[in-house]
Amino acid sequence: MTKNWALYLFILFPVLIFSQKQSKEFVNKKDSLLPGTATSISFSLENITSQKKVYDTWIETSNPYITPILKRGEFTIEPSGSSLYIVPLRIATETPQGKYTVTLHGAEKNEGEQFIKTLEIHVSGIRKLSLTAINSPEFVKAGETITSSFLLKNSGNVTEKLILESKNAVVDHDASLILPPGETKIINITKHTNPDLGKNEYQNLNLSVYSTDNPKENQTAYSTTKIISVKPSDEDIYLRLPVSASLAFIGMKNRGEYHDGFQGELYGKGSLDKENKGILEFHAITANPVEFNSFTQYEEYFINYRRDSYFIHLGDKNYSSSYLTEYARYGRGAEMRYNFKKVSIGGFYNHPRFFRDIKDEFNVYSTYKLNKESEITAGYLYKIPRLNEETISFSGLKLDSNAHLPYATGKFKLNKNLDVSGELAYSKTDQTEGNAYMVQLLGNYPRINGNIMYMRSSPTFAGYFSNTSTLNGNVQYKISSRLNLFANYVRDARNFQRDTLFLAAPYRNYLQYGISYKYLKNGTIMLYNGYQKYQDRLEPRQFDYYERFFRLSIDQQFGIFQVNLQGQFGKTDNYLSGFTGNSSFYTINVAFEKFKTSFNVFGNYAITSRYQLENQKQVYYGARVISRFSPKTDLSIFYQNNYIPEEYFNDRNLFEVIFHQRIFPGHEFDLSGRYALQRGELGNKDFIFSVRYTWRLNVPVKKIAEYTTLSGNIGNLGVKKTEGIRLIMGNYLSVTDKNGNFMFKNVIPGDYILEVDRSTTEINDIADINLPASVLLTNKENIFNFNLTTATTIKGITRINETADEGQASFAQFQFKKEKKKRESIIIEATNNEQTYRKVILIGDSFDFTYLRPGDWDVKIYRNGLDKRYKISVDTFHFTLHPSETKTLIVDIVKQQTEVKFQQESIKVGYNTIKRQK
Repeated sequence: MTKNWALYLFILFPVLIFSQKQSKEFVNKKDSLLPGTATSISFSLENITSQKKVYDTWIETSNPYITPILKRGEFTIEPSGSSLYIVPLRIATETPQGKYTVTLHGAEKNEGEQFIKTLEIHVSGIRKLSLTAINSPEFVKAGETITSSFLLKNSGNVTEKLILESKNAVVDHDASLILPPGETKIINITKHTNPDLGKNEYQNLNLSVYSTDNPKENQTAYSTTKIISVKPSDEDIYLRLPVSASLAFIGMKNRGEYHDGFQGELYGKGSLDKENKGILEFHAITANPVEFNSFTQYEEYFINYRRDSYFIHLGDKNYSSSYLTEYARYGRGAEMRYNFKKVSIGGFYNHPRFFRDIKDEFNVYSTYKLNKESEITAGYLYKIPRLNEETISFSGLKLDSNAHLPYATGKFKLNKNLDVSGELAYSKTDQTEGNAYMVQLLGNYPRINGNIMYMRSSPTFAGYFSNTSTLNGNVQYKISSRLNLFANYVRDARNFQRDTLFLAAPYRNYLQYGISYKYLKNGTIMLYNGYQKYQDRLEPRQFDYYERFFRLSIDQQFGIFQVNLQGQFGKTDNYLSGFTGNSSFYTINVAFEKFKTSFNVFGNYAITSRYQLENQKQVYYGARVISRFSPKTDLSIFYQNNYIPEEYFNDRNLFEVIFHQRIFPGHEFDLSGRYALQRGELGNKDFIFSVRYTWRLNVPVKKIAEYTTLSGNIGNLGVKKTEGIRLIMGNYLSVTDKNGNFMFKNVIPGDYILEVDRSTTEINDIADINLPASVLLTNKENIFNFNLTTATTIKGITRINETADEGQASFAQFQFKKEKKKRESIIIEATNNEQTYRKVILIGDSFDFTYLRPGDWDVKIYRNGLDKRYKISVDTFHFTLHPSETKTLIVDIVKQQTEVKFQQESIKVGYNTIKRQK
């Protein structure tokens, strides 16, 4: 009762004071009015005459969303008095932000005198976006498309300019969207699933929406769908190891002599347990029938095994103890490492294959981890030399006896920006002692990053380096997102014990520094300055020069063409010939891709003083074409007319053709042929060709499971037949007999999805359980039973009732002009606690839910932002659906009326009267 009286007073209070005299201190609230509320504004009125005035009034507003609670009224102003006329207003939720006007019209009853007063009000902006997932499939087969629906609603009063994004799906709508206040939009996102999915998995799709005016407030909703594999890859009772076996026929015309022969290769790498904790790798390659070079493989045999705590290797590899003592030494031997929690120990034995100075070497070491990114290593290397043998070496030191080399290395993370590492090493032979050290610092800051490394070894140090030092480093400073400064310095080590498998690169000592400017999104210009010293390590030397240079480089994208232009201008001191001259280079490189083919073409013109002649002219040009005709076939063609002398240490292609064809799964064919300059050669071209067949297979190594069976029965709950129904479980099929029995035999244990082929059932037949159904097969015999019945349907209609009850005084009749612009909608949800279906329905439209399972169902109706002046008569339905039944529902939407019931007793209201002073 108290609540009713409070309501009457609240509604009647503005009416009772319409014509009352009020204090001038009354606050007139007309700014920052909130939508979706009832409020009031006031007009200040005066009667400057000596007669009492009685006026008939009516209210007009500039927007139909703003409605006066009482359109017409009457008020009285005493002679020489002033009064505040209060107008109660209802501001609809959909009222857009902005300025509006409220106009008060008045007409004096006796004399017909009229007045018009206008007041400006301001409705505040309210931002309120909601994003809700309303529909997504529970299951899809691999290869099908997932479609998920989301309901986007603007519950505020500001028109939103929205951006729609999904990190893992495609939005089936424009990326930008304008959503007026009160409007809703159904947004669909789709994702095409991988048809080759090996295992069942869940896919979470997301949709994000944010306003361009307020990007920090991001709304995100998710949907989850299970993807059913139709091509299971792990359905195997054997653990298998990937292995490739190949046989190649190789021919080579080498320095005028022709040799050919066959070379076989076997390689495998994979896990020996189901948990992938132990990895086995092996490689066997027979002897090369031609001289080894970069384009053919050398003889190699090894096997290794790795687990979390240890590693074992037997056979050929690059053995390395540390940077100073033995940086890289290819040979045949054995290596072992064992890891404890923070300490690891290990060692190796190596018999070098391409370095005749050393007969054997042994290494042991131990590493202690200070933390995740810092560690200290202490080790010992023992070398046994080959005495009295002439060998090629780039070191001035030749071992005279067995060498002992203790060493210590460390790497430390000083802070999040700085890393430092280093090494100390000592060597001792019967006649000499030596030492070496190395230190390296790396820094990475928001604007500047770089590194510097310095190494020095004494003349009698018996490690990888001796009597040499090296320094190299680089730094880059980011002035802005477009402008960078950079510098690089390199000074090579002169003396080191490199394997004779390859030649050593020329000695370099160079510094270059410059600036890079990104003048366009796809265009960059770089300016370099510096000097460089190149010296041939072989005798007789082909070059030995010092050059100061300036270089300009431009990278620019023109449509599909990526173009690089370079020009270098230098002053060269030629130490071989004893003269000084100019060296200039002009280079163009163009790359593009078209018709599944990539093209790269380059040309270079040079006038140099680096070699035997002054102002020597050189022209270099070439091209590479790589065509991918199909996923099974590709072709590569390369040509280059010549190479600069500084690249003598490499095997260099002059012309090359490579063709690859996958004949059918697991079987491949490769054909290659090339003309090349071998290491150290300047003009003698050799021809090499190879024909290779490769067989890729998965070799069973362990039986990890036994075959199992799944049997069951499909019961009849009123359907025409249960015979001849086809069931699908992964790659397995089964058909029911006349009694509805089915069986899957020789099934690999695992997680499967069982589904019924609906083309073999009546169109309205439905299972009494959720299908597809997940089944886990572990035992030898598994049983799965279910029944078939006939589906049910829910139909209905939504209707609106706007008729007020007779006999009630309607205090305010609202005119819903906005209904001409849009129709209200609701969300209807049907659920049986296992399945849930939702639909967004416009009021006045019909709806249906078809192919439902018989049983208990609940239907719930949600407002979906339904205008507050409407209410849903009944928002929950509960019923039981019988087979083949169609249930019809009527959802009534009632338009609520604001009513005033007048009380019989009078209410006394006090007020202040202010007389106008003359």
